[in-house]
Amino acid sequence: MKRTFFLALFIVALGFVSCKEKPKSNEPIQLYGNVFGTSYNIIYYDIDTNFEKEIDALYASINKSLSTYMPTSDISKINQGEKGVKVDAYFKEVFSKSERIFKETDGFFDPTVGNLVNAWGFGPEKPLNNLDSTKVKSLMQFVGFDKVKIENDEVFKQFPETYFDFNSVAKGYGIDVVARFLESKGIKNYLVEIGGEIRTRGVKPDGKEWKVQLDNPNTDGSRSAFTYLRLKNQSMASSGNYRKFRIADNGEKFVHTINPKTGYAKESNLLSASVIADLDCADVDAYATAFMAMGLEKTKVFLQTKPELKVILIYANDKGELQEFRN
Repeated sequence: MKRTFFLALFIVALGFVSCKEKPKSNEPIQLYGNVFGTSYNIIYYDIDTNFEKEIDALYASINKSLSTYMPTSDISKINQGEKGVKVDAYFKEVFSKSERIFKETDGFFDPTVGNLVNAWGFGPEKPLNNLDSTKVKSLMQFVGFDKVKIENDEVFKQFPETYFDFNSVAKGYGIDVVARFLESKGIKNYLVEIGGEIRTRGVKPDGKEWKVQLDNPNTDGSRSAFTYLRLKNQSMASSGNYRKFRIADNGEKFVHTINPKTGYAKESNLLSASVIADLDCADVDAYATAFMAMGLEKTKVFLQTKPELKVILIYANDKGELQEFRN
């Protein structure tokens, strides 16, 4: 029997400084809270200024542009078929990145899969009952990033029913926006984390790189280290089907990663994919999602053409035993 693999990231031994207090020498400013349906943690040195309000404003702007859970956001208006919506720089950058990675991965990363995300019960819309192959096929005709484009700041869809869902890249992109803001303020040493996705720059005052932990697949709710990683000037994102899934009445398991090639939410032997690279966090976030859709063997082949991507793939062998692949 396969064991469910729980993977989480957290910042190790960084110490705590209230976001309302001025830090002592060589201690960080730490900001924390909730955003995008998860938690965030920001740690930086160099400047003792608290940027909490400015960062909250950035989060609000990103949500207004890209959140499918806000009926008044730009993406929701576009999904609802509203005409004349002028998209902002956030939307255009995420669209551009998505288009590029869609092509690189031969369509295994595809944010136009939103209708199927909803249909399988993992999106903001009501799921479909008795979802069968006929219904899946009817929804698949609206999937394909090659069926959408932006002209003069307006999104055009070949099919009005196409539904965008950038949630597989939005956390990483939110991290990038905050990181760029910190750098604009002269901060050279920081860690920004949202829901387990991370971007780092520089080092801590002691010269050590940022240390993060991958958790063991404990099924009893406890946490222990699977391995530790040190990051410097790198982004890291993980995707997996070990947390977000649902069990149908007949006992069949459906996972939140939708395969854009098939339209199905079936579990594979690849349980999690963590991607590390000196790239934007949005990029590694998208690649991690694509790898979960590809599965283990296709991911290994793809990585031969992308030496800049370092991965940790956790999978179950034929006996249901956990195995690890690193390139």
